Amino acid sequence: MSEITPKKLILGSTSPYRRELLERLRIPFTVAAPEVDETPHPKETPQQLACRLAMSKARAVAAKFPDCIVIGSDQVADLEGEALGKPGDYPRAVAQLQKMRGKVVIFQTAVAVVCQRSGFAQMDLAQVKVTFRDLSDAQIDAYLRAETPYDCAGSAKSEGLGIALLSSIDNDDPTALIGLPLIRTCQMLEAAGLQLL
Repeated sequence: MSEITPKKLILGSTSPYRRELLERLRIPFTVAAPEVDETPHPKETPQQLACRLAMSKARAVAAKFPDCIVIGSDQVADLEGEALGKPGDYPRAVAQLQKMRGKVVIFQTAVAVVCQRSGFAQMDLAQVKVTFRDLSDAQIDAYLRAETPYDCAGSAKSEGLGIALLSSIDNDDPTALIGLPLIRTCQMLEAAGLQLL
């Protein structure tokens, strides 16, 4: 742990999608697994769940590296108040997509930036309203066999073939649906003292 220098940036996530997004900013960072229990609390809304987990992930990593700036993020698919997370396997993914077909789903993507030493902690939430096409079972099966998006909230990998599942996307940050809202992240990193430009 001694190789971590002050004000180094850490992505508190093992998600390859978030790593790829953060690489767009062209700033050096390392990755650390947050090791946070992602089980929803009783009566917790999808929005509350995403926000709690984003901050919990950032704080968990910041506790190990108190001099660093840490990003934590989480995404939950919100289907009429029901939280849909990562399916993990084919049968759960089929069930999720069957539930979502023809409906509007809000992808709640929360991001938190924490530096324990300075006491900095901010969080924001990007909401992406997505309308799913009324997909047939055969279309769902073809998509899942081609894409295997079992590590994506709601089984929807929009940066890949998952875009074919959708009829519209409504949001103010195109990166939010992929898993890390970079516009909000940039604002918070600069507020934490990290100059991007």
